[in-house]
Amino acid sequence: MTHILVLNSGSSSVKYRLLSAGDWSAPGTATRLASGTIERIGEEGSPVADHAAALEVVSGELAATGFGIDSPELTAIGHRVVHGGTAFTEPTLITDEVVARVRDLIPLAPLHNPANLAGVEVARRVRPDLPQVAVFDTAFHATMPAEACAYAIDRETAGRLGIRRYGFHGTSHAYVSRAAAALADRPDANVIVLHLGNGASASAVAAGRCVDTSMGMTPLEGLVMGTRSGDLDPGVILHLGRSAGMSLDEIDTLLNRRSGMLGLCGDNDMREVERRVAAGDPDAELALAVYCHRLRKYVGAYYAVLGRVDVIAFTGGVGENSSLVRERAMAGLDGLGIVLDPARNAAGKGVISAGDSRVRVAVVPTDEELEIARQTFAVVSRTNCG
Repeated sequence: MTHILVLNSGSSSVKYRLLSAGDWSAPGTATRLASGTIERIGEEGSPVADHAAALEVVSGELAATGFGIDSPELTAIGHRVVHGGTAFTEPTLITDEVVARVRDLIPLAPLHNPANLAGVEVARRVRPDLPQVAVFDTAFHATMPAEACAYAIDRETAGRLGIRRYGFHGTSHAYVSRAAAALADRPDANVIVLHLGNGASASAVAAGRCVDTSMGMTPLEGLVMGTRSGDLDPGVILHLGRSAGMSLDEIDTLLNRRSGMLGLCGDNDMREVERRVAAGDPDAELALAVYCHRLRKYVGAYYAVLGRVDVIAFTGGVGENSSLVRERAMAGLDGLGIVLDPARNAAGKGVISAGDSRVRVAVVPTDEELEIARQTFAVVSRTNCG
C-alpha cells in the first residue's frame, strides 16, 4: 500500500486528504484515511497565522490517524496548482526550477498561484526528503488544437503576454470524462463534461483528450457562474470604463464577484434560487433561464465540435444535486438524441437518460483529490523507474 497526501492551498485555507491504495489505476481501490480543511489562515483573530502554521495543524490532525506528515509510510505529496501556462502541460515533479517557473506565471493567476506556492514551499521544508508533485488545473486542456485555444487578436501581443485559452477545473474534467467513458463501456468515448459549482465550466473530450473548454485565459469566460458573468461582449468592459468611469479594479470586482447568478437575482446559491423559482420570483426565474440557456448553447456547440457524443456528464455541486438544472439544460435537445428519463433524473444517480436516448446523460460525482493522488503516484512511479 502507498500513502499519498493531497494539499490544496488557497489564500486563506488549506484542504487536505490522505489517501491509500495498492493499485491507483483501479477504480474504487483508494481508501480515504483522513481529510479536512484549515480555514481563516492569516485572518484577524485566527490562531493560524500563515501556511506554515496551517501545515502544523494538518500534521497534528494527520498524526491522530497514525500517518502524520513525518510518517515514513507517506509516499509523496500532491499539490493542486491552478495555472501552469504553456510551460506545464502534465503533472510535474517539483524542483527549485519548477517553483521559480510557477512563480513566473503569477501574472496569469494572481489570486491562486501565490497561495498554491505557499503550500508547496512549506511542505518542501517540512518533508525535503519526499517527492512532491504539482498537478495543474490547466494541464488537461493542453491538448486543445490551436483553433480552439487561440484568440483572434494581434499575434505578437498575444504571444508576448500569454493571451490564449488555457481552461481550468482540469483535474475534475479528467476524472469525470474517464469515468463517463467507462460508463459508456468504450475507451474512445466522446464526452461533454459539465462541471457546475459556484465556478462552472464545460469541456469537449474526444477519446480522452480535451479538444475544447469554456473557461479561457482566466476562469471568467464561459458558462454563467455563481458570481462570475461568463461570456461577455468585450465592448461592455470598454463601456463601463468610458461611460461609467469605472476603474479596472472596479470592473474586475463587478465581473468576478458581483455578476453571474448573484448579479442577476441577488443569490449565488442554486438551492436558494430554486426555492425562489418555486415561489414564483421573476428575478430568480430569469437567472435560472439564463444559466440553463448558456448550458444548452455549449452542449450544442460541443456536439458540433465532437461530431459524435456518447455521454454528457453532469458533475460538481450543482451538476450532481440539481435535477431542475439538468432538466432545463437538456430540454429541447431531443433532435440531437438527448432525452432525459424524469424518474432517473429526479433520483440523480448514474445514468439519467431515457432508454431510447442516443446519447447517455449521467450524473458523475467528481473526485479531484483522488485524481491528483493518481497523477502524483504516476509521476513518482515514472521517476523511480527512471
